[in-house]
Amino acid sequence: MRRCDLTVVSQPILTLFRIHRQTAKCSAHLVLHLLRLLLQVIPDWKEQEWDTEKPDSYAGIFHFRFWRFGEWVDVVIDDRLPTVDNQLVYCHSNDSNEFWSALVEKAYAKVYGCYEALDGGNTADALVDFTGGVSEPVDLLEGQMATDEVARNQLFERVLKVHNRDGLISCSIRATTVEDMEARLDCGLVKGHAYAVTDVRKVRLGHGLLAFFKSEKLHMIRMRNPWGEKEWSGPWSDSSEEWNKVSKSEREKLGVTVQDDGEFWMNFDDFCQYFTDLILCRLINTSYLSIHKTWEEEVMRGSWIHRQDPLRNRSGGCINHKTTFLQNPQYVFDVKKVEDEVLICLQQKEKRATPKEGKGENLAIGFDIHRVELNRKYRMHTAQQKVAGSIYINSRCVFLRKELKEGRYVIIPTTFDPGQQGEFLLRVFTDVPSDCKELTLDEPPQTCWTGMCGYPQLVTQVHVVNAEGLQGQDTNGAVDSYVIITCEGERVRSPVQKDTRCPNFDIKGLFYRKKPKETIHIEIYNKNMIMDTFLGQVILFSEPNERQEQHTLHLRDKGSRQDNDIPGMLTVRLFTSTTLTNI
Repeated sequence: MRRCDLTVVSQPILTLFRIHRQTAKCSAHLVLHLLRLLLQVIPDWKEQEWDTEKPDSYAGIFHFRFWRFGEWVDVVIDDRLPTVDNQLVYCHSNDSNEFWSALVEKAYAKVYGCYEALDGGNTADALVDFTGGVSEPVDLLEGQMATDEVARNQLFERVLKVHNRDGLISCSIRATTVEDMEARLDCGLVKGHAYAVTDVRKVRLGHGLLAFFKSEKLHMIRMRNPWGEKEWSGPWSDSSEEWNKVSKSEREKLGVTVQDDGEFWMNFDDFCQYFTDLILCRLINTSYLSIHKTWEEEVMRGSWIHRQDPLRNRSGGCINHKTTFLQNPQYVFDVKKVEDEVLICLQQKEKRATPKEGKGENLAIGFDIHRVELNRKYRMHTAQQKVAGSIYINSRCVFLRKELKEGRYVIIPTTFDPGQQGEFLLRVFTDVPSDCKELTLDEPPQTCWTGMCGYPQLVTQVHVVNAEGLQGQDTNGAVDSYVIITCEGERVRSPVQKDTRCPNFDIKGLFYRKKPKETIHIEIYNKNMIMDTFLGQVILFSEPNERQEQHTLHLRDKGSRQDNDIPGMLTVRLFTSTTLTNI
């Protein structure tokens, strides 16, 4: 029986502890970090340890914890372990008196119902179960990392960043047939094995002072075979002549040893040539006291529920099913920086971990991200500007990392086919708080004040596309402009477009209107240190129309001089409907 999941998770921690004890290859900071990870899974370990002085305190049970669907779940097991000829069958330590890994494996098997459920499992899921982190699978073949130097260098920087921020990394060479599994290549690598990445470095080439003045650095990655033997035999292997290009002090810093301990270095170019899959497990840091990047996390729990009523149905399938797609759950969030790296993880509740429900297969799941109006408060009823989307796959988790511009966005998590039901967990990570929340209402609610204050009769979407030929304001003749849309007292302000007289605003506002005859004002300003400068405005009327109308209008002045033209043109699209659930 092939063991996969636990080996991948335990080996990075166990390997680094052994390295530290034997050759001091890793920093004290990293050891402490790995210890914290281990203690999350094995809490109160001192109380659970065998004490020869207090044998009566041993109860024959052990307590572990795993991260399951957004929570750390307690698991209690007894001390009976499967053996053959008095030898442990599955995970075990080289030290015959050390049982923590076998006990953790038994607890993990209990979570999934049996040992068999761990056979050939998903490495990315296992890393999340043991850390609470976010796993990103990377397909090196699909990304053409072996041939695309730019993509390869970008990937190395990502891998280096994850490693430096204490993430866990695993890699493997895909086995396409049963015969391929655990087949050893001529270069010493083994197919189907989940190698633990134990270091990522930019290695300085050269000797002495010359090395410090040379800019040449080699991208290197260190791995460990879970067998503890059988290493890479190509360039930069333990005894290869390439190490003569590196100074003795640099080799000592890297901890290079000539022994068949299963650990070896590779040039990242060779790594991308041979390996096919990489898993980056980011350990998301939300502590403001840390020296590393602090993420803001939003966690949303939801369900895909099938109902006959289109306004209550929450299982509409992927975007291929256009009539039902927007009936799925919707979550709105804001990007408040000019540009921000956003991490999104969608996880479904796994059926193989709930034996009472049977051995059901995971649903094929994914999500789309739409850029919406800056003041969107209610559910989308018409697809907006799709800016990103995940793959659809029947795995437990789907992950996406995306750079998004300042604005408001809606995430639509879906199953691939409509009508399928299940629970999910949505995790959104941004650099600053995103105020993520579910959109539950389809239109403004009717309240006890509706009779006195009135209820919206129209809904209008205002899309400010761009401006051309704005009057230069700055010393370089450019403009730092922004737009304010005003309708019935509600204002929407766009981000600033810097250093251009022809800004591409591409922003939308959504207005539920009680007074159809009132005008819509769009004003453009130049952003200044002390007082912003008015650059012009347009005033619009919008009657109900089944088609989107586009207008390109001259900018006008304010007040009594509003008939006077000001340099610049503004392009706007309008859509107005008497049905409030049309947009």
